[in-house]
Amino acid sequence: MNLVDRAKNILLTPKQEWAVISAEPHTVQDLYTGYAMILAAIPAVASFIGLSVIGMGMFGISYHVPIAAGIAHMVVSYLLGLGSVYLLALIIDALAPNFGGEKNFMQALKVSVFSATASWLAGIFAIIPALSILSLVGLYSLYLLYTGLPILMRAPEDKAIPYTVVVIIAAIVLFVVVGVLAGLVMPSAMRGF
Repeated sequence: MNLVDRAKNILLTPKQEWAVISAEPHTVQDLYTGYAMILAAIPAVASFIGLSVIGMGMFGISYHVPIAAGIAHMVVSYLLGLGSVYLLALIIDALAPNFGGEKNFMQALKVSVFSATASWLAGIFAIIPALSILSLVGLYSLYLLYTGLPILMRAPEDKAIPYTVVVIIAAIVLFVVVGVLAGLVMPSAMRGF
């Protein structure tokens, strides 16, 4: 299945698409090169364009992040985003037995990669900093995670909510750490920029 069809199907008919995904053979390489690396570039590139090219403005004052810092932030956030998908898959896999699921790293990686679709696509709103609040539609990824965990990790339906909540808490911690690390490459008077 091509990327556009997969993204459309996972967003519009997630339960049916998770069943299809569960049966598909995937490798780490094809999940990354055929899907994650492409979609994860959307928020990174949009953020670079929004912060460094278009700039942020309020009350008649405009600020543009310097190009070099914008590129550094784009690259770092892209790489950390790809790494965090892998780390989240490790967390999903490690937690599965605690919620009656099966340990299976490839299935966990599928959940991690495909459930991120909504947040990656919502990253396009960062292209215009004033619209970046619309990135909240990416929270739909939480629902995708909730629908995918019981199907791919074989967790019982009655444990899907607690499993999802624990994975979301772990993901929040992970993404806060990623955000802080990505933010370290941005110019700051305190760091001598």
